[in-house]
Amino acid sequence: MSRGLGFEFGNTFPSADWYGMSALPQKAADSVFRVRDFNLMFAAAVASKAGSEVVFVALPLVAVVTLQASPLEVGLLGAATMAAFLLVSLPAGAWLDRVRRQPVMIIADFVRAVLYASVPVAWWLDSLTIGHLYLVAVFAGIGTVFFDVAAQSYLPTIINSAQLMDGNARLSTVDAASRIIGRGAGGSLSSALTAPGAVLVTAAGYICSALCIIGIRSREAAVASTHLNRQLRTEIREGLHYVLSEKSLRAIAADGAISNLFSSIAVSMLPILLVRQLGLSGAQVGIFLALSGVGALAGAGIARSCADRLGYGRALWMIPLAVAPFYFLIPNAHRGWLLWLAGGAYFLQSMRMMIDNIIMTTYRQHVTPMALLGRVNASLRFLMWGTIAIGAAASGFLADLLGVRGALLVSASGQAMAWLPVYLSPLRNARELPDGDDSNHVANDYDRHPSTSR
Repeated sequence: MSRGLGFEFGNTFPSADWYGMSALPQKAADSVFRVRDFNLMFAAAVASKAGSEVVFVALPLVAVVTLQASPLEVGLLGAATMAAFLLVSLPAGAWLDRVRRQPVMIIADFVRAVLYASVPVAWWLDSLTIGHLYLVAVFAGIGTVFFDVAAQSYLPTIINSAQLMDGNARLSTVDAASRIIGRGAGGSLSSALTAPGAVLVTAAGYICSALCIIGIRSREAAVASTHLNRQLRTEIREGLHYVLSEKSLRAIAADGAISNLFSSIAVSMLPILLVRQLGLSGAQVGIFLALSGVGALAGAGIARSCADRLGYGRALWMIPLAVAPFYFLIPNAHRGWLLWLAGGAYFLQSMRMMIDNIIMTTYRQHVTPMALLGRVNASLRFLMWGTIAIGAAASGFLADLLGVRGALLVSASGQAMAWLPVYLSPLRNARELPDGDDSNHVANDYDRHPSTSR
């Protein structure tokens, strides 16, 4: 997923059915902004997300404009960015359930800052190559895997379970706003400073994020010594089993995997369409891509009301079905009003993905046992985000075979059908989340029998 997903867009759920369960507590006793450590987490998110969105625009522009990369090379760059979700998500999640997550987040931020700073340095030394970009993309992606899985697992330590919907919505708002500001700034900075120079802003953002996380005082419970003595592959298997052993989880994983697979084709090919075929400037490309941030911001604002009105399960297929026809406007983008329509479709796509992400993330954090949360997060990242790397790599081959617009048409067709796994699952008519008592019962049962619990 966007789905970063990002979605991010990424997402996980426990093995309890939604039927017959009462609703999630409607509001927290206090606003999350009354929690000092959440404010620091929020500030870190502002700094890191803004930097990430700048490089989302700037790095492909380095390839397309500075290095004159081919569509296949651009597609492989997108694949390199997301390859870590296939390569290290599962062991990262198991390992993160053995350690404190805060130091991992700090180290990941500093490592990513150094990696991205190397791009303008290499360009200034006239030694920048597409291979250098691939290496930066792969290792920065590894840092992102560790940071994101750690952050999602660390948040329930900072705020209580009743505040999770509010906390996730606030952080998702940062994600959405950063897409608007960061992508617009990424295009403008690429025009003003050149694309390699714009990448330096990303490095600064990660440094600011690390400094904020250093100030967080909340500490996680010590990991049991019996947990530390277990084999890593056993724990990886438990995380995957927890996700795949229940019909609703499999449906959500399939939905996210399909959506991310095909949306990554569009993400990889849009810069080529906008720059080479429509002749847009870097600033104009940034504005177009920033529309996804506007859509995500709108999705963050209405996610709770959509879930309350439609039901938590039904919102996951009704909204995607409603916006599916608009995806086909993107392959038909041309200068003029058709470009505006394509931008509107990009807006709706991001809005839908943000609604999905908030509902899914809140659910998994609410009911997943804390000792298993890292593995559950990582398992869903592997299953759902790993397809982004596959789609990005496939985009270059599709563009060579069908042309850039043909690849975008394949992307639209796949995204339009991604809701089907949820519709065909028990989630189709689900309206409510399990309450705290039910989720604690499931969690305790799983802790006693991790390999057999349903």
